[in-house]
Amino acid sequence: MPLQKSPRSYANFSKMTFANKEKTFSRKWFVAYGLITIGAFIMASGYVLFISPYKIVPGGVYGIGIILYHLLGLPIGLTGLLLNIPLTIVGVKFLGPRFGVKTVVGFFLASGFIDGITILYGSAPLVENDALLSSIFGGVLLGLGLGLIFKARATSGGSSIIAMLITKYTRIPIGQSLMIIDAFIVLMGLLSFGDWTIPLYSLIVIFITGKVIDVVLEGFSYEKTLFIVSNKYDEIATKILDDLNRGGTFIEAKGMYKQDEKKIIFVNVTRREVAILQDFINQIDPEAFVTVIEASEILGKGFRSLQQKVTD
Repeated sequence: MPLQKSPRSYANFSKMTFANKEKTFSRKWFVAYGLITIGAFIMASGYVLFISPYKIVPGGVYGIGIILYHLLGLPIGLTGLLLNIPLTIVGVKFLGPRFGVKTVVGFFLASGFIDGITILYGSAPLVENDALLSSIFGGVLLGLGLGLIFKARATSGGSSIIAMLITKYTRIPIGQSLMIIDAFIVLMGLLSFGDWTIPLYSLIVIFITGKVIDVVLEGFSYEKTLFIVSNKYDEIATKILDDLNRGGTFIEAKGMYKQDEKKIIFVNVTRREVAILQDFINQIDPEAFVTVIEASEILGKGFRSLQQKVTD
């Protein structure tokens, strides 16, 4: 499986390795296994239609499978499966029962779909003579598929287990371990095929995969976090509470230069509300200091609830 490059994606990936149990045949059970099945199929389509035909090696056991497929003719999915099974056994032995049934189902389905699509479709690329476009759309499909699998609290197995073993015995952070493994497999692709464009396209796939996984897991960000420093904090707070119908927090602070006491308003709002609030602050206190931060995710009253996030 390709391992995403962005630190946030690596963090999300590492959190998904613990087994989660749903009551068999419950709605949550069907949703989880539905996500795994759809995600595995989408990911497999990305490999077969866009990635493998151009010998792109985006890390993970399926990256090794792509190398062996083009050198020896071994099926990519079967290679991934044969690597995943012992890796999972080793992972359970040395890391404990973190890899639940859903993870096993995930890599069995991914391997089966990869070889099944290859048999039905063949090895020709869906987009002829355009490795860059294939890298982009391949990364999108891999990220979408993996993101759906992660949302089901599962993984597709693979090199994440090696990364966790490295982390356990060397204390190298798991994100760095995954990047080291990815880089090594990409280098294997370069040495195997002798083409410098392969690692470059592989890095594009890894980068896009990570970004798409972030979007699938966290959604597009439409919210902003504001820190407002103003002597008119009471009027601004009234605007936030009454007109925007939002809550906020006063943070007691002290100015660095004059050492004077200040109140900082901490508030989360939507993009539309940012413009409304900025216009109001400009009217009553043009000298106010406002910091606007992109919020990747806000959970709580007025936004998506934490319970909804956890149970989805």
